Amino acid sequence: MAPRDLPSDPRVSAPVAARHAADSSVLALRFIGLSMGIFVAAFSLAWALAQLLGRNPRASAWTMVFHPAFAVSSGLMVYGSYCLSQSLAAVRRERQQDFRMWLRRGLLAGGLFTAVQTYALWAISAFEHGPDAASRGVRPFIILLCALHALHFVIAIMGLAYVTVRAYADKYDHEYHWGVTVCNFFWHFLGVVWVGVLAVIMIAL
Repeated sequence: MAPRDLPSDPRVSAPVAARHAADSSVLALRFIGLSMGIFVAAFSLAWALAQLLGRNPRASAWTMVFHPAFAVSSGLMVYGSYCLSQSLAAVRRERQQDFRMWLRRGLLAGGLFTAVQTYALWAISAFEHGPDAASRGVRPFIILLCALHALHFVIAIMGLAYVTVRAYADKYDHEYHWGVTVCNFFWHFLGVVWVGVLAVIMIAL
């Protein structure tokens, strides 16, 4: 057998193509850097919004007010879903530049959503604190729902950041785009959940 021939042992699989053999350490560093950059920028923007806009003056510990920031974040959620749908369509047609462009826009929408949603949660938080504050009215329940959704959305952004890093490493094409598909499904699912949270907020008004 020639030195470069594949071994005849069936337990030994053929080598994976070079473009799919991930340079794990480099991709991991890029993923960590991109994720941290997004969240630092998002929380910095949320802090700036809090300083500039403050809380809703009509807010109280017993009543629920629909803050305009929720409308803005809802629009960003819809736009993010559109961006991810377009990215999936682009990679299926092997349009790599468009694919990466829509991923970047999706990350931007996700970062802005995180910033606006963080500000909205701060803006509707109760002013009064005490041992029985959590049992007053619907506000604590609404804040809990929004916080749980935000935590899941953080996971969605991290997943999208990972897919984006791999996209720039040329890991996806019209034949292999499983990670992009999963990101789409997860983002759309969180969009449906957010509609449910908005419905609860409207009922509580």
